[in-house]
Amino acid sequence: MRNVLEKGLALGIGLAVKSKEQITAVVDELVKKGEIKKEESNELVNELIQKGEEARSQLDEMIRERMKIIVNDLNLATKTEVDLLEKRIRELEQKQ
Repeated sequence: MRNVLEKGLALGIGLAVKSKEQITAVVDELVKKGEIKKEESNELVNELIQKGEEARSQLDEMIRERMKIIVNDLNLATKTEVDLLEKRIRELEQKQ
């Protein structure tokens, strides 16, 4: 049962945003129902939190990559490009 639970929760992006309290509550409920042993509960909570953090990290990276593509497609200036232009403007203003 534990493997089924882990696989099911790990597949959902919802796990990435679950708080430790929510995960603990779900695992505690499984302990009450006798679906997992109390001794396994802390380990399971830690594993699920770690998987959630990994999923969140992957989601963040996917969003960053997608945003780079969007910015490029829209031909928008990046922060670095704007900073360079501002620096150049300041330098040109000082020469006058």
